[in-house]
This record gives sequence, structure tokens and C-alpha cells, in this order.
Amino acid sequence: MSVLVTGAPGWLGTRFVEILRRRGEDVRCLVLPQSDGAVLEKMGARVVRGSLLVPDSLRNICAGVDVVFHCAGVVHPRRIKDLYSINFSGTGNILREAIDSRVRRFMYVSSNSAGGVNIPGEKMMDELSPSRPYRHYGLSKYKAEVLVNKSFSEGRIETTIIRPCWFYGIRQPERQTVFFKMIKKGNPIVFGDGNNVRSMTYIDDLAEALILAAAKDISAGKTYWIADARPYPVIEIYKVIARLLGVADFRPRFVPAWVSGFCRIADGLIQDCGGYSKEIHVAGEMDRDIACSIEKAKQELGYAPKIGLEEGMRRSIEWCRTNGIKI
Repeated sequence: MSVLVTGAPGWLGTRFVEILRRRGEDVRCLVLPQSDGAVLEKMGARVVRGSLLVPDSLRNICAGVDVVFHCAGVVHPRRIKDLYSINFSGTGNILREAIDSRVRRFMYVSSNSAGGVNIPGEKMMDELSPSRPYRHYGLSKYKAEVLVNKSFSEGRIETTIIRPCWFYGIRQPERQTVFFKMIKKGNPIVFGDGNNVRSMTYIDDLAEALILAAAKDISAGKTYWIADARPYPVIEIYKVIARLLGVADFRPRFVPAWVSGFCRIADGLIQDCGGYSKEIHVAGEMDRDIACSIEKAKQELGYAPKIGLEEGMRRSIEWCRTNGIKI
């Protein structure tokens, strides 16, 4: 199988390329002209240069490709308009190129934010739940989903949408390392009682889900939530990481949930003005339930997550230490 992966040398894209190459797949990677593609070439992938924002730079990069895995996207932008230019318009540009090149399947990596957060009384979001995009990031990903689904419904290309949740694992970016360091100090802030639940997705299981879905005829035109076997209470996530980091005196600072709600209001106001604060945005969602069911993926794709929170975080921490990243 010949594939094109976008989003490398980013976190997910690079790890996904590594897994594909170990399976012997023919991989080319769309890499920005100014980015270093050496790590991808060392893996045996072919680097092609271009930008999702410049359609002419994408011409013919999908020629001879069977599947496009579109993993590229921006989560924490400098400006809100960057979300739409990259996550929405950029997706449209690479999707059109895939269609023009007669690619068989376009795999779009979306986000739990396109589905939103759980409403009171809703235990799990699933593929039948109405989409309630969370903030501009969620809306930019949801608009891209609509574009992808429209291309399928018009018979232009086979598509599949994958919605991962808060993913974690090796090759983690700086923002995840900062999270570990916060917990290592022993007194991280917890909004509310910490019993709100979050679905998480170990990165290798996400890669496996992408590979499974790309190979299944039944997945054409469909969306799948992909996550670990169960959601985790936030306080459990913190405690597991603290234990693995060897924190002897772990004393979280519990602050009222309304503080997170206040940050949510502030986040909305900042974003409505076109700005973005990563810290305020993250704080504003940390008291929410964001939990999904993976039953559809299990039944239709044969998806069976192999790694859970404890082992996944252990591997993440071990990777950091092996690669000289201090935590």
C-alpha cells in the first residue's frame, strides 16, 4: 500500500509513519518547506515538500497514492483564524488534490472537540450523538468533517473520519512534558473534585485504528470515536502519572469547579475577539466530562485498544528519559 501522511514531523504524524514503516508500507510525508524531515527519511519515508495553505504546492503529491492519512492540524493557535485556515481550508486543499489524483481513501483525523463535551446525564458520546463543537478548534474540525463527508456523499472519494480523544504516548510534544512537570511538583491544580471523566487515546492504538479503518470497506463514509477501553476520572490520571514519576508527597490543590467555569467564560470572550490563551482554554475545560463509546469501532473495525493509562504513561515517561527530556 502506498500512503501519504500529513502532519509529520508532528507528534502523531511522526509516530504513525514509524509504525507504518515497521509494517513495510510505502510512505511519503507532506512536510513544510522550512521543516526538518531528516527523522522521517531515516525511517525510510519519502519527504515531499508543500503547504496545506498553498494549493499549487500540493500538485501531484498524491499521484500513485492509495490512501491519504490527513493527520495535520493546529490545536493551540496564535490566532483563531489560523484554526480555520489550517484545519478547515487546509483540509479542503489536500482533499481536492486526493480527489484529482484518484486516491482510493481519504482518512481524516478529527478530534473529540468536533463532538463537544458531554451534556448532563449523558454517560458517553457515540456516533449517533449530535455534534456540539467545542469552541473554535472544535468548530474548525467539525467544518472539515462536513467537507469530507460531502465529498463522499457526492461519490468523489471514499472517506473515513476518526475522532480521537486526548491522546498520549511516546514522541510527546513540549505541552505534554509541561503537564508531567506540573504533576512532578506534587501540587497540581484540580478543578472540582477531580471525578469528572475523560476519554484518552494511546497514540499507538490510534495508529492501529487508522490502519484498520483504511482497510475496511464497511468504514467508507463513516465516523468512529477512538479511545482507550474506558474513560478515566481526572484525579486518576493525575495520580497514575504522579506514581510513575515517583512523587512521594502528592497533594493536589482542589479549587472550586466554578473557577474552571470562569476560565471558560474568559476563553470564550478572548476567542470571540480573535485571540487565544492556551492556559485559559485548557483550564476552562478541565471540569467537564468528555467521554465516548468505542463500541462501533470495536464491532465494525475490530478495534481493540491494547494499552491503558498506566502502561501508556509509563512508556511516555520512559521515552522522555531515554531521549534526555527532563521531567
